[in-house]
This record gives sequence, structure tokens and C-alpha cells, in this order.
Amino acid sequence: MKLMPFFRTHPVFNVEEFAGFLSSDGTHNVRTQESLLAYHVKAGNIVRVRRGLYASVPPGASPENFPIDPFLLAARISKGAVLAYHTALEAHGKAYSVYEHFTYLVNKPIPLITFRFHLFKGVRFPQALVRKKVEFFDVMQADRSGMEIRITGLERTFVDVLNRPGLSGSWEEIWRSLETVEYFDLDKVTEYTLLLGNATAAAKVGFFLDQHREPLMVEDVHLKAIHDLCPRRPHYMERSLRKSGRFVSAWNLVVPEEIIHRSWEESW
Repeated sequence: MKLMPFFRTHPVFNVEEFAGFLSSDGTHNVRTQESLLAYHVKAGNIVRVRRGLYASVPPGASPENFPIDPFLLAARISKGAVLAYHTALEAHGKAYSVYEHFTYLVNKPIPLITFRFHLFKGVRFPQALVRKKVEFFDVMQADRSGMEIRITGLERTFVDVLNRPGLSGSWEEIWRSLETVEYFDLDKVTEYTLLLGNATAAAKVGFFLDQHREPLMVEDVHLKAIHDLCPRRPHYMERSLRKSGRFVSAWNLVVPEEIIHRSWEESW
């Protein structure tokens, strides 16, 4: 059986896809499938990433050194995975820095996976979205090396990284990354913020938009809808840390001084 065409069109694949390809050619025996995988791993044609997940290696390339697309791995590492948070920013080409860890949304996260120098972390969909059955709001499909992956759209990613900054790096990283985005569909940003129903997240989104009214063409109608969800008493931007900062009364938000003063620009 000629498997090279399958490997060429499947730079990353799982055992179900492999079994489906074999079945289409009349091979249904599970042990035969397992033997073929083991043979091609030993031959250096494929690399085992984790149980049930493999990456293809082109003829003549070294299985130890051939670069395997970590974004494709993250999108295929667990069934139904959606690239999100800083990983989504990177995939959209909007991240200020390149990270070695990759985050994806999934219904049932598996333990952390390390492959080569990359770390893959699964995060559950926000419960507010699951309850409303809208966990795939603003999730788009994209092509990556000829394979279909799922990734949160820029509007959802914008809100997500503010909602859970611990998954996206420092405030400098978040601010610098988001400021590379020239346009947001603010109706979609507003809709997603309201779906999340998180007062602190709403305050952070509102504060960012308020800071960037002119470049993002923010109108009062968007700010009002988000403002209505804001907390009724002061909240910290990162509640788990409760770092001191400046109280911004318009959003009932305690904002770190580094954001207020854009301290990361002082070294330039």
C-alpha cells in the first residue's frame, strides 16, 4: 500500500484519519494499522507526537530535526481544538512576541503536552458560553499547510486576552499586540463581551477601547453597551494579583501603572 500520498497531504494526522484512509483502500484490521504506523515511525517517514497523533516527515528530511508546524500541532492535538488567546494572536500575525507555548480551547482538556521545545496547553471553553451554547461564537476556519484548523477570530481574541491575561503574557505584550490590529468589528466585540457576561472583562474591554477611540473609530454606542455590564465597585484588572494601580472611575477599574504610563516605551 502506498502511504506517501497520505503523508504528503497530512503533515499532522491522528489515528482516526489514518484508519479512514486505510479503510478506503480495504484495510480494516486494527493491528495492521498499528503495524504500519510503527513501521513508518521506525523508517523515519513519520514522528509520533503523542498517543494517537503523528507528524509526517518529507523524504530525505531528518525526523529528529525536521521542523513541524506547532500551530498545526496545537490545532490537531485534541479533538475539536480551537487556537486561542496569545496563540490566536500569533496565528493571525498580530502578536508582539513569539512564544514557545501554545494554547487551545477544547471541551475536555488533556494534560499538558511537551513536544520538542513547545508546550501545548488546553483550556476549557468559558462556562458562560457553554451554558448559552455559543462556545463557537467567532470561531473561524483557516488553512494551515493544506489542512483545516479552527481559530478564534480577532474580535473574540481581543476580548479573550483581556479576560484571561495570564494566558497571553505581560500587559506590555497584550497592549503591544492588540495595538497592531488596525480594525475591529466593534459590533462583534460588543456582542461577544455581553455573551461572556463578565463584569471585569467588560471593564477591561471598555477601558482599552476608550483609550483607542480614534484609531479604532470607537463610537459611544459601543462603549455604552459595554459600560452597562461593568462592575458596580472597583475591580482589579488582574484580580488574582491585585497589584496597586490607578483607579479609573469611568470603568470602575484599578489599572496597573505600567499601562497608564506605558512604561515599556521608556527604554526607547
